[in-house]
Amino acid sequence: MTTENRRGGNAPDFLGATWKKSKRSGSESQCVEVSDMISPHAGIAIRDSKNPDGPALLLDSSAFRAFITDVCRS
Repeated sequence: MTTENRRGGNAPDFLGATWKKSKRSGSESQCVEVSDMISPHAGIAIRDSKNPDGPALLLDSSAFRAFITDVCRS
């Protein structure tokens, strides 16, 4: 993944984000949340569900697909 297809920030910077986490996640599990961002940030934002005001990563669609592929291989 290159810096051209990812950007960082803090989760509160992604105004209007609707964060979602897997229904299979329990309250005690290590989990990330995602938000499909359209405007003003285009891409998929990812954050730590246990730190909702902390850092978030914004990936373009190809970088997000690569992320999911790598996670599924683990």
